[in-house]
Amino acid sequence: MKEINKMNNSSIIALLTDFGWDDYFVGVLKGVIASINPQAKVIDISHGIKSFQIHEGAWQLVASYRFFPRDTIFLSVVDPGVGSSRKIILAHTQDYFFISPDNGLLTYVLANEADFDLYEIKNQKYFLTSLPTTFEARDKMAPVAAWLSLGISPEEMGPRIESFRQLFYQPPMKTETEYSGQIMYIDKFGNGITDLQGAWLKELLAKSSPPLVSLRIKNKEISRFYPSYAVAPAGEVFFLIGSLGLIEVAIKEGSAAHELSLRVGDPATLVFKKK
Repeated sequence: MKEINKMNNSSIIALLTDFGWDDYFVGVLKGVIASINPQAKVIDISHGIKSFQIHEGAWQLVASYRFFPRDTIFLSVVDPGVGSSRKIILAHTQDYFFISPDNGLLTYVLANEADFDLYEIKNQKYFLTSLPTTFEARDKMAPVAAWLSLGISPEEMGPRIESFRQLFYQPPMKTETEYSGQIMYIDKFGNGITDLQGAWLKELLAKSSPPLVSLRIKNKEISRFYPSYAVAPAGEVFFLIGSLGLIEVAIKEGSAAHELSLRVGDPATLVFKKK
C-alpha cells in the first residue's frame, strides 16, 4: 500500500483528452474542478489526441508524466466506451495518481511503475450524479480528481482491484545483429518516434569506429545518424536520439512521416554489424 501524502489545496491536476478546443468540454472539466477545489492548479498536457485513439493518449501520457511534481493527479480521457460497462479506474503509484477509463490508457505508464495500487471508482458520493451519462469525464472523473486534490484517500473512491485492461504491445527484441521495435508515435513535425532506446545506440556507436549502425524503417535502410536536427543537411532522412531518449527518424525541416509513408506500428529495427 502506497504512503499517501497529505495534499494541499493547490495540488496539480493534469488533463489529457481527445476533446479538442472547439467545444465546451475542456472548460467544463475545469469548471467542475474549480467548483470543488478553487485552489487546484490545472495544467493542460494536450487536448489534441485524435478522437478515440487510445494508443495515442497512452503514449502522450507516458511521455509526459515524469516531468510533473510529486502527487500530481493525472486525469486522462480518451473514452470511446463511455456509457458502457467499462470501469473507471484510479491508479496510485509511488509519486502520482492516475484517473482514466479502464480501456488501456494506463498501459505504458503502469508498465514503467514497479509498484502501484488500483481502485475501481464507484463511490457515488464523489460524483456529480449517480445516473448514467454520456459525459462521465465531467460527471465522475473530474469531481474525483478534485476531491483527491483535497486529500480524500483513494480507498474512499471504491474497492481495490487487481488488474486493468492493457493495450497489446510487443517490447523491442534483441538478436545478435539487431534490436527490433516499432514506430510508437508520429509528432506534428512528422518525426517517427520509435520504442528503441537511445542508450542502445550510444553503446553500439562507442564500440565501432566508424559506426556500423543503421536504422531500418519498414524496408528502407537509413544510414545517417546525427546528434541533432541542426547539424543534419536539409532534406536528408536521418535518425537521432530524441528528447525522450528514444531513437527517432526525421528529415530536417521536413516530414519523415510523409517521405516514408510512416504509420504507428511500422517496424523499426536498429541494425549493427559485428566486426
